[in-house]
Amino acid sequence: MRRKLAFLVLFGVAVGGAYDSYLSAKQKLDLIEAGRLRTGARVNLTYPELDAWVAHEMPDGVRNPKVVVSTYGVATGSAVVDFAKVRRAQGSPPGWLMEKLLEGERPVSVTARIRSSGGTATVDVERVEISGVTIDGGTLDFLIRNILLPLYPEAVIGKPFELGHRIERLDVAPTAVGVMIGK
Repeated sequence: MRRKLAFLVLFGVAVGGAYDSYLSAKQKLDLIEAGRLRTGARVNLTYPELDAWVAHEMPDGVRNPKVVVSTYGVATGSAVVDFAKVRRAQGSPPGWLMEKLLEGERPVSVTARIRSSGGTATVDVERVEISGVTIDGGTLDFLIRNILLPLYPEAVIGKPFELGHRIERLDVAPTAVGVMIGK
């Protein structure tokens, strides 16, 4: 049965069949979350898989997500975002004035440095670009502290956080994100 399944998967990929990157990413993430991987195992998540998974998991108001890594440890995520639609999808519709300021789709990109070891990771946001306007340095720090964190208190920026699920570290490389499983 396993051979038949493996053959069908390989045959489907070989003939250009409809291979679903979302399902591939989901299967890999489910394996990690279930704790069924041995110590020292490495799971590679490709960027097409991550893009498909993110697209499936994003709320209404976010489309065309894409992750690009051109330098080890530095990732840029981009999408087209309607901030008002996102807030409504999260059950917190903005007031009239904020609705007028936030509505409409805007290209957004976020560049972050990601470091991890010992079961923890740290994400440092280096730059945000919204509709071609770059936000970095002190202005970015101010916006993170006064807008992002009050809206999303579970977000951890600039401080180590536990990776969980026995994940030892993440290797963020130009070809894929390697998830290393620890004890």
